[in-house]
Amino acid sequence: MLSRTADHLFWMNRYTERAENTARLLDVNYQTSLLPQSAAAAQAGWQGLLSISELLPSYKATHDAIKAKEVMDFMVKDEQNPSSIVSCLSAARENARAVRGTLTTEVWETQNQTWLEVKRMLKAGEFEADPSQFFEWVKFRSHLSRGVTVGTMLMDEALHFMRLGTFLERADNTARLVDVKFHAVESDFYGAASEKDQEYDFYHWSAILRSVSGFEVYRKVYRDVIRPERVAELLILRPDMPRSLHASLNEVVGNLRMVANDQCGETQRRAGKLRSDLQYGRIDEILATGLHAYLTQFLDRVNDLGNHISRDFLVPMTR
Repeated sequence: MLSRTADHLFWMNRYTERAENTARLLDVNYQTSLLPQSAAAAQAGWQGLLSISELLPSYKATHDAIKAKEVMDFMVKDEQNPSSIVSCLSAARENARAVRGTLTTEVWETQNQTWLEVKRMLKAGEFEADPSQFFEWVKFRSHLSRGVTVGTMLMDEALHFMRLGTFLERADNTARLVDVKFHAVESDFYGAASEKDQEYDFYHWSAILRSVSGFEVYRKVYRDVIRPERVAELLILRPDMPRSLHASLNEVVGNLRMVANDQCGETQRRAGKLRSDLQYGRIDEILATGLHAYLTQFLDRVNDLGNHISRDFLVPMTR
């Protein structure tokens, strides 16, 4: 397969996954912002969201203050922000158009229809009318795209590059979500909380779990009250949790094996080593050494892995 074709397929799915994960991040922040809290706490939540998405400098360049509506507009509708939902869906569609002949009709029509529909919805003001409903729609279109891809594409290199893009992006975004949300409520690990704090914590952690479609999964696996360390374990180490870091790296390693060439030995080694750290890791050891430091290092390694994949298979990474 030509590097240019593989590059378009990889980034088509990466941008689709990024749009979904941005919707998930915004939705959990929007839901928790509706809970009783001080204005300072609410502002810190939106600032943390911009920081974890690495968008704080570009946001501050065009906005005077951090306000919920302006942050959501910036991350949903702003076409000058390359990480906004509308920009990601546009980039996914453009990458799909560039390799139209490699895709099935169903995959192309799903990508194209998503782009046409999001433009119509934003023009009609449906996002402002009900943000949560809009975020659910973005997630649904991403689910539909993955299902159509797996259900109609030939199981060849094209499919493996698409899935590489999906799961590399998912690992990155799940790590960012866990990092920012645990950083915001670090005090939950220490000391006794008041009854009011415990009630707030329940809704906070519930919102985080729902943002990764993990609320029912948590109940099934742990059958216990929601505890931060178990939320961290579920989203980092559980191989059977679809959006966990471990599950994402399992997919990355598996798809890398299917497209391996003579020059990707080092890339496979790095992916395998990162996966083995998750496979044999323990949440108590991770928390003891510092969750933020662990996730920061994980993000660096995922970014490095993406660079190596681009070097070995794709067009050199400039995005």
